Amino acid sequence: MRVKSQWFKSETPKSATEIAGAAAFIVFRIAQNSLKNMRKARFELPPGATYFAFLAEFLAFLTLVADRIAHGRGDEPWRIEFTTALANRVGAFLADNESSLLGVDTPEEIKRRFVALVNARSADYSDCRWSDAGPDYAFLRCLGHRVAEVMERHEQTWAVTQVIDSEAPDATETLQRAMAGLLDDAPRRPRGGSAARGE
Repeated sequence: MRVKSQWFKSETPKSATEIAGAAAFIVFRIAQNSLKNMRKARFELPPGATYFAFLAEFLAFLTLVADRIAHGRGDEPWRIEFTTALANRVGAFLADNESSLLGVDTPEEIKRRFVALVNARSADYSDCRWSDAGPDYAFLRCLGHRVAEVMERHEQTWAVTQVIDSEAPDATETLQRAMAGLLDDAPRRPRGGSAARGE
């Protein structure tokens, strides 16, 4: 999956909240793509409660992956601002989609529930390791089991395998590339070449 993750203008440094806004859109797209892949693999995820429970778990995972990447900057106040803004923005995307499709809970309730899920999963993933190469096996396994909990019983074992072997590594790699682009402060050459023009 390809995502655009470079700013058009690089003269002004972007705030943590601005970067979180862009990252939230990317996180949501990656999670939707993972759900689509699971459905292609014939897992039962029709639009409904299970569909959004799966999506919420994957979004929480990716939010915490982005948080680990942000931790690599070595600036804790920046990381806190970024992750808080990211969780709220991702939660807003989820709330808009779920409330318009299911119409059961209000967007505010859905967003609040998602932020609570991110906080709960933060504790779950806290013992998992992260390196420059990405998450360790325990990180991926934790997501696999969380996803399995929302699947039909007869699909749970296969769902864990699919998530660990395919969906989580692919999603993480895509997000790592995207975050590298969003966090890149290096100036970019304008499109169309940079040849000097004489008078």
